[in-house]
Amino acid sequence: MVLKHNIVYVLIFLLANTTLAQTLNGVIKDQDNNLLFGATIYNSLNSKSTISDENGKFSIASTTGKNKLVISYVGYTPKVLNINGSTANIGTIVLENDSLDEVVVSGTLQQVSKLKSAVQVELYSADFFRATPKASFFEAIEGINGIRPQLNCNVCNTGDIHINGQEGANTMVLIDGLPLVSGLSTVYGLSGIPQSLIQQVEVIKGPASTLYGSEAIGGVINLITKRPENVHPFNIETYTTSWGELNVDLGAKYNLKDIQGLIGVNYFNYSNPIDDNGDGFTDLTLQHRISIFNSIKTKKNSIAFRYFYEDRWGGELNWSSKYRGGNQVYGESIYTSRIEVFGKYDLSEQLFFQYSLNTHDQNSVYGTTSYNALQTIGFLQSVYTKSFNDHTLLLGATFRYTNYDDNTPATATEQQTSLPGLFVQDEWKLNNSQTLLSGIRYDRNSIYGDIWTPRLNYKWASKDESTIVRLGFGTGYRVVNVFTEDHAALTGARDVIFSEAILPEKSWNVNLNWNQKLYSKYGTLFDLDLSVFKTEFSNRILPDYDTNPNQIIYGNLEGKSVTQGITLNINSSSANGLKINMGATYIDSKIIENNETEYPFLTEKFSGNYSISYTLYNPKITLNLSGTVIGPMKLPLLGDLDLRAPNSPVINIMNLQSTYTFKTIELYAGIKNIFNFKPAANSIARAFDPFDKDVEFGTNGQVIATPNNPNALSFDPSYVYYSNQGMNGFLGMRYHIK
Repeated sequence: MVLKHNIVYVLIFLLANTTLAQTLNGVIKDQDNNLLFGATIYNSLNSKSTISDENGKFSIASTTGKNKLVISYVGYTPKVLNINGSTANIGTIVLENDSLDEVVVSGTLQQVSKLKSAVQVELYSADFFRATPKASFFEAIEGINGIRPQLNCNVCNTGDIHINGQEGANTMVLIDGLPLVSGLSTVYGLSGIPQSLIQQVEVIKGPASTLYGSEAIGGVINLITKRPENVHPFNIETYTTSWGELNVDLGAKYNLKDIQGLIGVNYFNYSNPIDDNGDGFTDLTLQHRISIFNSIKTKKNSIAFRYFYEDRWGGELNWSSKYRGGNQVYGESIYTSRIEVFGKYDLSEQLFFQYSLNTHDQNSVYGTTSYNALQTIGFLQSVYTKSFNDHTLLLGATFRYTNYDDNTPATATEQQTSLPGLFVQDEWKLNNSQTLLSGIRYDRNSIYGDIWTPRLNYKWASKDESTIVRLGFGTGYRVVNVFTEDHAALTGARDVIFSEAILPEKSWNVNLNWNQKLYSKYGTLFDLDLSVFKTEFSNRILPDYDTNPNQIIYGNLEGKSVTQGITLNINSSSANGLKINMGATYIDSKIIENNETEYPFLTEKFSGNYSISYTLYNPKITLNLSGTVIGPMKLPLLGDLDLRAPNSPVINIMNLQSTYTFKTIELYAGIKNIFNFKPAANSIARAFDPFDKDVEFGTNGQVIATPNNPNALSFDPSYVYYSNQGMNGFLGMRYHIK
């Protein structure tokens, strides 16, 4: 009897273990039906894991009841499956490419996988900028590590974009690869680019003049606009803030036989003067603008039109248009009108042609000073590619024409510049893991003459592209347009003097980049990106306002300017809906002349960005916490007696947003600038005397200290390092028709 009982116990034990230790079998493929070797399969209920073989097959132990499998693979979106333990064969599991392997074009002027690009290109989708609603691209770009929108005036809120601590004039902003935002338009045109038009944003940090010519001396930001085939038939997004801002985006696509079209309208209005810091001036420039966009695409041709108009003003709270240009109430009023036409024609699979034409008309007054300017830029480019053996050859020819005129003493006649250029690039695939990219460009500037800009890039990648190392060397140059960049200083009867034959600014850059992708067994992707960079500038062109108060003297810097540092990005995405993006940049920037080192104004030593989002389902709610940290910056003072702080404090901006999604409707709300950070209340010097009526000047043009002005100050709105807009709430909605 005892033996029988023992046999029964053994059979029961074996049967139980057989039931509890079943296996699940399946095959893993991608969207193109390719078998995926090395994919990780993890069963979170019994902590078992395995990888798929060379045929994409796998087998993993299961338990009775439910099993939770997490399938992950580098470059693909993790997938979570709830499987019953009684199921033996799961079948085929298809993984989709994730956003980390999307197509980029900025690095080589060819559509190429981001992972396979020899040039380091940072890619940001439209969803990235939805963490906090912003009315323009200029504001939204703040979320990218190493990039900072810099305000240059407390009153009119002019601004430019700094990359890794370099001046905004060194940043080239493109729309669909075309130089539509340059020269005069960099002053106010950046605010006129609505987020609703953006499909993705590509960023190259470091010189890119080999492909893009002048102005790409410090980096390139390329805005890729939406294509009609990639948008919903109709969509609307609108939001308002507690400050009274209103932003509306409308979009619709249409079909006319073989033509696909997209119409987009952006409207922004802020007309509520606020003075929280009590200096008598508007904290935020009032703006009223509209942008109308129309894109048309056929089989070979795409063409887009955009009209932009903006009326903005800032100044004393009681200012109105009747005081425009007068000396009773101080105000800065700017009317901007822009027309853009740009497109691309594919002559064949190997040859395409690009073109653009834009006019920028600005009618402005700064107190009693009138500044009217008109700039027209035409651009043509043809690009031919040819692949043979392991080489891909790219040949290009460009022509850019600029016509500029304003009402300052600097331009007695219209300024006309022609810039033809040729460039060649060879991408050599040394083997399956190594690529060498080389290129050179020649430009013939009608003022500066011959200019050469070479580049060299090397890329090594592991077999599964989870590890990538890139080494780049490049040169850049910039033809300086002093009239558009320093127009606020060209007032009165100052004569513009060139102390020598001005040479173009040049830069040399070396960049080492390491990218590592890791998957945890829980289905979390970690993307680590580390870069070390150094850029050295020569022939810097700096204005001298001090030698003679009646002149502005321009000349090349005899020394050199160096910007170097390190930047780190850590991104992770989990199958459970948690996404974390964090980045930090350290910058060492200095100007060296006559064995003396000087640190530039408005250049931070460090900066950081973060975005943490988590999505809940049933109902679908996404919580997003984002922010920016900016280190102290040297600020421009008016003299030794100026009591304002010589350096800015650490800037800490935190934002919170909650989004509820129901079918085709998204409702979102949140708070921007939770800590209510604002610059010092005395940022504008002598805000109570904007026309300098009680300021005495010496024979050399310097301010004299008097009992009524003991610190020898004059009205100065250029001491600015961040927006005066404090904490504000927002509420918005997105709706689309599928």
